[in-house]
Amino acid sequence: MPELPEVETIRRVLEPQLRGRRILRAELLTPGVAAHPAAEDFCRAAGGQAFSAVNRRGKFLLLHLENGGDIVVHLRMTGQLLLTPPDISPEKHTHAVFYLDNGSQLRFSDMRRFGRLWLKRPGEPDTFTGICGLGPEPFDPDVDAAYLLRAFGRSRRPIKACLLDQSRIAGIGNIYADEILFSVRIHPARPAATLRQEEWARLAQAIPATLAYFIEKNAISPEEYLAERGKNYRNTPYLRVYGHAGSPCPACGAVLTRTVTGGRGTCFCPQCQAEPSSAAGTKEGQGRAARQRKEGTKND
Repeated sequence: MPELPEVETIRRVLEPQLRGRRILRAELLTPGVAAHPAAEDFCRAAGGQAFSAVNRRGKFLLLHLENGGDIVVHLRMTGQLLLTPPDISPEKHTHAVFYLDNGSQLRFSDMRRFGRLWLKRPGEPDTFTGICGLGPEPFDPDVDAAYLLRAFGRSRRPIKACLLDQSRIAGIGNIYADEILFSVRIHPARPAATLRQEEWARLAQAIPATLAYFIEKNAISPEEYLAERGKNYRNTPYLRVYGHAGSPCPACGAVLTRTVTGGRGTCFCPQCQAEPSSAAGTKEGQGRAARQRKEGTKND
């Protein structure tokens, strides 16, 4: 599933190639892939427009148009966005094609059909993509220990579920939540309210550092991206825990465990990420959490 590092890779590959290119015609092979507006209006509004830039917000791609509108893309589970010469056969599950002025084609494919396209007209309020409900980017300097404490410090939800809450931090998905928590040695099912101040500080540092690391490892040239048909998962060999249940922990050698946390498959090391003493759930632990929240408010 494309998460923030993969979506950022796509942005970096496509942005220099799309900037200045004009859409001669848009075609929706599967009309339902356009969530807004209706398919006919979508194609009409996109036709004739040139791309001015490509940005990312959380897991969304924003293809900015010269008239101030945006084509917004969410890849969901299996979506792919590929810029190809016209003589390359389309992927089997291609649902949308944008024909560009240099003869190339921007194609959206999605095997499971969960991905969506939206076209926001100039000046139109965005009440449909969900971007307005996103929290800050993980790289925002304001996403510090104090912010995490305010956002999650009272929550009894597992800390992993908190990291996946897009309304609090945009872009962290299942894969990188596991990698982040492993890097700070915090059990994924641990209630957020039991984290100590120093753990919030470590987590605030690990979130951008981990994502930046995987963005770097996932780097790919436009030629390689095309040859691999947009399947840009070069960071897989660098994953330390996700997908490695039953293998030795790279830090201590214990067997990595798979469980379900907040409805999501989760991999972790039962030794490096051991759950703390049950005292965290006692009055003593709750009192410590309350003091930490008070200190975080004072320092805000």
